[in-house]
Amino acid sequence: MLYKLFICFVAGIGAGLGTGFAGMSAAAVISPMLITFLGVPAYEAVGIALASDVLASAVSAYTYGKNKNLDIKNGLVMMAFVLCFTLVGSWAASLLPNSTMGGFSTFMTLLLGIKFIVRPVMTTKENMATVSRKKRILQSMICGVVIGLICGFVGAGGGMMMLLILTSVLGYELKTAVGTSVFIMTFTALTGAVSHFTIGSAPDPWCLVFCVLSTLLWARIAAKFANKASAIILNRATGVVLTILGAAILAVNYL
Repeated sequence: MLYKLFICFVAGIGAGLGTGFAGMSAAAVISPMLITFLGVPAYEAVGIALASDVLASAVSAYTYGKNKNLDIKNGLVMMAFVLCFTLVGSWAASLLPNSTMGGFSTFMTLLLGIKFIVRPVMTTKENMATVSRKKRILQSMICGVVIGLICGFVGAGGGMMMLLILTSVLGYELKTAVGTSVFIMTFTALTGAVSHFTIGSAPDPWCLVFCVLSTLLWARIAAKFANKASAIILNRATGVVLTILGAAILAVNYL
């Protein structure tokens, strides 16, 4: 039991920091940790990670919203499509063997971390306001389909794809992008977790509780720090966190 608690707590640290800093899905960290060190089946591990994401993303979204770094209006459009296609992706994932899940998100986490270090996002809220409403709605609809499929399929790709699209495609400044991402991830994670547990079986209750509490704690800490940091410091911190997490998960999976 102590070993299980330790693994879940460490996984929660990485997942919480990733969620609070970068809107990253907890599945990017929790899934490989549970699979590798506790022998949890991949489909169940993703379900536990998505369940851990719900409260962690919610408390992060609240913190970003309180600091006026959350775009709810435009986020709702993307969220509607993400939610629908998360269900489709989750169903598709249930048909595949364990070995096919998880590799995509690991490389994406590492590469996105390096991207924030080398090319930080310095867009301002004033720049965001220059994009037309119609263009942003159309982009949000298309991107929501892609993100939903990835989130439901591998659990871990949704948050990373959302952050990348919000900053690179939709032109969001970083804090607003992260705040909007965790707002959407609250609902996509809930949808994904429910569908995973409904299609599959009930998760290990201790793994679920330990992961949820640890992720929630560290997400809260990271979100509070992120909202007080300057844009350049947040870019560097986000990049370092994602790079370390990506490299660590690669090491766990392949070494």
